[in-house]
Amino acid sequence: MQEALVFNLQKFSIHDGAGIRTDVFFQGCNLRCGWCSNPESQPMEPLPGEKAIAYTVETLVAELVKDKPFYDESGGGVTLTGGEALLHPEFVLELAHALHETGIHVALETAACVNEDVFSRVLSAVDFAYIDLKHYDDAKHKSGTGVGNALILRNITNALKSSTPVVVRIPVIPGYNDSEADFAGFAKFLHDLGAKEVQLLPFHQLGENKYKRLQIEYAYDGKKQMRDGDLSAFAETLTKAGIQVQIGG
Repeated sequence: MQEALVFNLQKFSIHDGAGIRTDVFFQGCNLRCGWCSNPESQPMEPLPGEKAIAYTVETLVAELVKDKPFYDESGGGVTLTGGEALLHPEFVLELAHALHETGIHVALETAACVNEDVFSRVLSAVDFAYIDLKHYDDAKHKSGTGVGNALILRNITNALKSSTPVVVRIPVIPGYNDSEADFAGFAKFLHDLGAKEVQLLPFHQLGENKYKRLQIEYAYDGKKQMRDGDLSAFAETLTKAGIQVQIGG
């Protein structure tokens, strides 16, 4: 029987899809973003002192279905995130199918840095997807996340051609992708790719204390948080390129 490690179930979330949702945070990520708000999620096994629960699909569905009345009333559902949910593809496929059998809407939040076949199979099994794009430039992407973006861009390209509704998410990080040149580069790249909707996520410090607790060096220690208004110029540049923009989750 398949199992997957989940380090958090965040109920009554309103930021990762329509309506009231439960976010399922899977353990493990293959990116190492310097600004990550969940550094405890990165290893495939929990760090010392951290906890994760090994769920089967059956036990996880039993927990998630408890809040179905709230999903139904609000037009919400379940969002699969992490870490990186797609590092557990067979589990996620089975979970999406089981949730659909109960009438629950399933969304995916992913960095899309996985095998193209895995990505397309899971994408076709969910109702909606957010795909993170940290940077359009390969070298800058690697400097911020530890990996290049070629595979991610291929997956985004294929996702935008698929029948699954997709929104590209850009975490806006000070000193990394928040210059006017970055704005223009993102706008041209996403327009050429055919992206219709983009969500801009302002840099925050919600994970800062985790680094201190885990005694992990944090590259953005003490950096000032961004407000929605700080992204207005970025949003305007994207809008002029014909892209619908939402600021914040």
